Amino acid sequence: MITVIAGTNRKGSETAHFAKHVFDVLKEESKGEVKLLDMQDLPHDWFHNAMYAADTQSDSLTKIQDDCILPAEKFVFVIPEYNGGFPGVVKLFIDACSVRNYADNFKGKKAAIIGIAAGRAGNLRGMEHLTGVLNYLGTTIMPNRLPISSIGKLLDEDKNVKDTDTIKAIKDFADSLVKF
Repeated sequence: MITVIAGTNRKGSETAHFAKHVFDVLKEESKGEVKLLDMQDLPHDWFHNAMYAADTQSDSLTKIQDDCILPAEKFVFVIPEYNGGFPGVVKLFIDACSVRNYADNFKGKKAAIIGIAAGRAGNLRGMEHLTGVLNYLGTTIMPNRLPISSIGKLLDEDKNVKDTDTIKAIKDFADSLVKF
């Protein structure tokens, strides 16, 4: 199973549109199950000071972990640039999942990273930072990460990816992930 993670909880962000496009491409390219985890849809009941103990983990987080994280063999993180890095909700989510079944969440699994940004660098620093976090957890990162820049110019009025070069880059990226 591949889990695509739209890595921000900001409502109305462009990240969800790119993650959905990646999800759709992977559903076509992959023979296995593909799930989309959009962090803007995360419930808020798991963020509390007792979240760092397995016996006080919220039921909603346990369900997400059981459905999208534990059974996944591969992940695609679509992460926007926030303050020169990646959104804190991604790190908080990883930390919260790591309380229960620590080694089974990310260790020995594979991940691919797509960075998106309104600017020119496609969130290169954020992709590097997330790579370090995932490597620490024992995750193997696909070498060809995909930075996508100037995202405001790449979507049509319906928020679909319209740029043909970006569409091709995402398809090639998905093909590489399936083979990875």
